[in-house]
Amino acid sequence: MYIIVGGTGHVGSAVAKTLLDEGKAVTIVTRNPEKAGAWRQRGAEVALADVHDVTSLRQVFRHGKRAFLLNPNADISSDTDREERKTVRCLLEAIDGSGLEKVVAQSTMGAQPGEECGDLNVLYELEVGLRNQPIPASVVRAAYYYSNWDAMLGSIKRDGVLSTMLPANLKLPMVAPEDLGRVAARLLQEPIEQIGIYPVEGPKRYSANDVAAAFAAAVGRAVRVDVIPRENWENAYRSLGFSVAAARSYARMTALTVDGPEYPEDPIRGSISIQAYIGQLLRNSS
Repeated sequence: MYIIVGGTGHVGSAVAKTLLDEGKAVTIVTRNPEKAGAWRQRGAEVALADVHDVTSLRQVFRHGKRAFLLNPNADISSDTDREERKTVRCLLEAIDGSGLEKVVAQSTMGAQPGEECGDLNVLYELEVGLRNQPIPASVVRAAYYYSNWDAMLGSIKRDGVLSTMLPANLKLPMVAPEDLGRVAARLLQEPIEQIGIYPVEGPKRYSANDVAAAFAAAVGRAVRVDVIPRENWENAYRSLGFSVAAARSYARMTALTVDGPEYPEDPIRGSISIQAYIGQLLRNSS
């Protein structure tokens, strides 16, 4: 049995679907009973549990041999770093004494020690926690999710504008959640002794201009990139409902992304292009 934490999100659902398509036994961990029916129809078991309920989560893990761990995003109106660090602690406590023989965890490219830099710091601490416990663990370091652009579809259809904090010509590693799911599913099935850090990105690197061109081709209209100046980033996050602490952390994380961490020269490459992803996004929205 494979236990999938975050199985109702972009990446977790891709892990679960990949395993189910291969005929594997899968349990989806969710706290939302409304999402249980669709997974049961696909052949998965569903465990209703909150990731902050360590005792319940450990009991779920005891019904499986291997688990995929994903730290879900905290409510943006909260202190997201504080809340997500709490979740990391709960995940690490829950696998302790669970009997799991191997775990695979989702992290991010650019993960590093520090404070007030969002996932870059929080997921680094998850990596460290996994290294300091006895269960063999593999870590997927993901590139920038294509799905981060999903929210732009409405404004692009309406106004032909893609708003971003990224410089228009800056090419970054990006990746489809489906490709991340396939890699994680494969790592879950690898021998116990095969562990390590696995960076994953798409078939090539893309800029905001490339993303705008992909949207333009999909929707059949010109799309202009509107770059938000750095000095306005925190206010831009605040206007979206982020707390003061979350806006500061996300702005600092964005700055580190723009200023260029060292990206791996030989990552695992997925097969889904940004053009294919956005084309499917448009079809799904119709």
